[in-house]
Amino acid sequence: MERQSHAVDGSHGTHVASIAAGNLGVCRNAALAGVLIGLGPEDGDRRKSFYDSTRLAHAVDYLLDLGRVMGLPVAINVSLGTNGHAHDGSAPVSRWIDSAMATPGRAVCVAAGNAGQERPEAANDFGFIMGRIHTSGRIPARDLVTDIEWMVAGNGMMDISENEMEIWYGPQDRFAVSILPPDGRWIGPVGPRQFVENRQLRDGSFLSVYNELYHPANGANHISIFLSPLLNSQGIVGVKAGKWTVRLHGQEVRDGKFDAWIERDDPVRVGVADYSEAWRFPSYLSERSNVDDSSVGSLACGQRIISVANLDEARGRIHISSSQGPTRDRRSKPDVAALGTGVVAARGFSADPEKRWLAMTGTSMASPFVTGVVGLMLAKERQLTAAQVEGIIRRTARPLPGADFRWANDAGFGQIDPEACIREAGLLFAREDRT
Repeated sequence: MERQSHAVDGSHGTHVASIAAGNLGVCRNAALAGVLIGLGPEDGDRRKSFYDSTRLAHAVDYLLDLGRVMGLPVAINVSLGTNGHAHDGSAPVSRWIDSAMATPGRAVCVAAGNAGQERPEAANDFGFIMGRIHTSGRIPARDLVTDIEWMVAGNGMMDISENEMEIWYGPQDRFAVSILPPDGRWIGPVGPRQFVENRQLRDGSFLSVYNELYHPANGANHISIFLSPLLNSQGIVGVKAGKWTVRLHGQEVRDGKFDAWIERDDPVRVGVADYSEAWRFPSYLSERSNVDDSSVGSLACGQRIISVANLDEARGRIHISSSQGPTRDRRSKPDVAALGTGVVAARGFSADPEKRWLAMTGTSMASPFVTGVVGLMLAKERQLTAAQVEGIIRRTARPLPGADFRWANDAGFGQIDPEACIREAGLLFAREDRT
């Protein structure tokens, strides 16, 4: 079980919950229930991640069962996510949630993610490191190649986290992959149904590559690449800093299109190792390789979830960090935008009784606002299904300044209109007038 690590000053979970249903929140009379996700040893497999953990499905099931016992509709907020899997709603936990959403009186909102920034806005602005996580392209013909430039941070810092890239492409094609580390020696090509596991490089770190066909979730082909540090009693060697080149070889090309994502890795300072600052630090794509769309988190790509972007209301635009759509299968996610910039809400576990409030920014703050609106909609009409809730939210959203009613890859269908959502929910099952 996971330790109670979130009972800290400024707790993310407390802040998020108070936005949705606190005393000054959106849905103030709602019953609040929080679930802590605990990852067991079986979730430590490097080729699994939070996107397909059964723990999240268990958490959703627990809340739905709680609603059933209490006789209440359920609006669930998920202010977390990763970049793993195919971003097409096919991850097991996404399909599990989609199935559960067929029952009326329940809905799930998910933060779109904070991977929207592609370049610095000012000197010493490094937000783009979290934003350059997606690339895409097309190999036009057999025997041609395309390169992806994958950057690992340096400048006196040692990255001791495992860095992962996932490449997804159609089942009709066959790609091989080669890797060029910063020290300049190619490894590969690794062909379909081949793998390299924990190959130790000259500096002591490790490389693993898995080239798999017909993924069981969606039938697509899938390449996983891991850059791993050496961590043992003899010493610590971080992942080699610099540019790693990932070369895709077209062995058989009928379509040639591919998408790739770098797994999320929040920066955390660990300490000092071998006279270097040791960090768990995100890797990122070069400006040349980054493609600034389809960065919505994998869970937020679910078919029947409501994906929420971060509105910077003071500027009248989507916050630069908010992730963009569409999904890999070209669906319209995010669905809607809500206030997520400088949101003042409850400051949990503060030792100072005078410090009761805290401002935070992110799609984590926007998603619970929409969840609170959904709670009010379900209180008005509990026969609503998740699909109907999503349709009403899309229909009633207000375009941002200078925009129209068409879906936009950063704002979805626009800013949520709570009053219009509740009004439309009440009208849906009203008796139709006969003419």
